[in-house]
Amino acid sequence: MAKRVVVLDYGSGNLRSAQRALERVGAEVEVTSDFRTALEADGLLVPGVGAFAACMEGLRAVRGERVIGRRLSGGRPVLGICVGMQILFARGVEHGIETEGCDEWPGTVEPLQAPIVPHMGWNTVKAPAESTLFAGLDEDARYYFVHSYAVRHWELPPIEQLRPPLVTWAEHGEPFVAAVENGPLAATQFHPEKSGDAGATLLKNWIDSL
Repeated sequence: MAKRVVVLDYGSGNLRSAQRALERVGAEVEVTSDFRTALEADGLLVPGVGAFAACMEGLRAVRGERVIGRRLSGGRPVLGICVGMQILFARGVEHGIETEGCDEWPGTVEPLQAPIVPHMGWNTVKAPAESTLFAGLDEDARYYFVHSYAVRHWELPPIEQLRPPLVTWAEHGEPFVAAVENGPLAATQFHPEKSGDAGATLLKNWIDSL
């Protein structure tokens, strides 16, 4: 049976593009802000474009931070994309204004220190060998990024007896976090739904893991 995935509609993100990309790799997809439907799906995809603060405001308006927390406490998978990844961290700083995020991971989303911003276009990443998301993908595979802010430092200290998260890095002027895999919680700074065959493979890897 096809896996049921909800694309969370909280007023931010390329919802239909994400829906089509997931459907192409075999998922049964619903775009909704309904709390119960999002809670009970096999997988929850949290998109996001634009400003961190606006995304958090929209997320809270549909109790999105609560559904993410409830799902994760029960080991139910969540995938964040672009700003949908950024809001999973503790805070975002834009134009000198700090906004609280979902705090699933410690760390700060802050301006990229690069000669040219936004970072827009195709780039490679450095994924851990044991990654599930990047399984079967070549090291020179390219993914589509469009962002001016990023997590520049991974701040979660090792916790004894727990498997550490798998952190994938990319570089644009400096290294930044491009993806994280942490039990049921995964996220990418790039847009897999806009990343051609490589992005489709990554989404299928996620669907197959549900």
